[in-house]
Amino acid sequence: MSTTETSAGSCPATAANRFGLDYRAEAQRLGPPVVPIIDAHAHINGAEAATLYREVCDLYGVELTFSQTQLAQAEGVKNAMGERIRFVAVPEYTSHDPAHAHTQGYMDNITAWHGLGARMLKFWCGPRGRDMMKYHGLDPKLVTLDHPWRRKQMDHAASLDMAFMVHIADPDTWFESKYTDSAWYGTKAEQYDALERLGEEYPRLWLIAHMGGWPEDLGFLSGFLDRHPNFVIDTSATKWMVRELSKHPTDELLGFLNRFAGRVLYGSDIVTMDEHLTDEAGPRDMGTQASSRQEAFDLYASRYYAYRTMLETGRTGESPIADPDLHMIDPDRHDEMSAPTLTGHALPESTLRTLYRGACEGTILKWYDEH
Repeated sequence: MSTTETSAGSCPATAANRFGLDYRAEAQRLGPPVVPIIDAHAHINGAEAATLYREVCDLYGVELTFSQTQLAQAEGVKNAMGERIRFVAVPEYTSHDPAHAHTQGYMDNITAWHGLGARMLKFWCGPRGRDMMKYHGLDPKLVTLDHPWRRKQMDHAASLDMAFMVHIADPDTWFESKYTDSAWYGTKAEQYDALERLGEEYPRLWLIAHMGGWPEDLGFLSGFLDRHPNFVIDTSATKWMVRELSKHPTDELLGFLNRFAGRVLYGSDIVTMDEHLTDEAGPRDMGTQASSRQEAFDLYASRYYAYRTMLETGRTGESPIADPDLHMIDPDRHDEMSAPTLTGHALPESTLRTLYRGACEGTILKWYDEH
């Protein structure tokens, strides 16, 4: 899509829809995917938002979603999504007692989630977690992967025969701007030290989110996956992936996907919540992702639209989704509504079939069905 190609505008320009696209019409334009898609990484919360998300799934050909839903939201989301949702255990990120939520509270949550059918749990290890824990007066390393409480949680989950998911590292842009104090945050390479050790200590399926945390460097990822045959990765974090996967020459990206066919799962990282559907007047900023049903629809649909456009077509132009990382890195050239180039790679159908569905069927869906 070029910057001049737009269809009938669905709403005024927003961060999720810079060109006022009609994402329903764009879904029709794309047509159905080569196979029904399994989204291995999303965060579906809110019964009403989940109903809207299901409409987006219908439009863009998404048949099943693995969701990191908050425990209190599980019943409403399940009622909205039915058999089209599988749950991944997560701690109570919004708890008023983070000390409990990330320690014994998560132990209890793992048990509860297992009873609700979850067969995988998530460990979030973003470097900024150290700042969050320090803010709450807690051990800054509480959310690092090798903290003793994390080991207890791994042991408990392993006793229930659950697979592990990990968010490790963050974009290169963040290490260039937010994480410049390597004595506090560690270097990007150092984020992987504990993961590589624990991946051997716990010989089970590990899903490493966000292209393993390093989509910028396919060479690193190749060595990483070669060293750990029990590791798979997903493509979640659409803004990040559109920015970085668009930079790789198509033959290099295709070579990587084909070399690791069956170990790269499609994921969007879509986050839904009922608050997105609330139409409230007031100042807007980049943190206000949506404040009406239409804006929420565009927010969710934009992720599938951008990803499918990049993977399936040869269209190239600015992404319809604003990427604040550009402004963060170069505020003289970019504002918060700037977006990177989206490069259409027009991947072969055989590659898309594996990425969209086959890889998940052979890994985490198989794990869920067998455990």
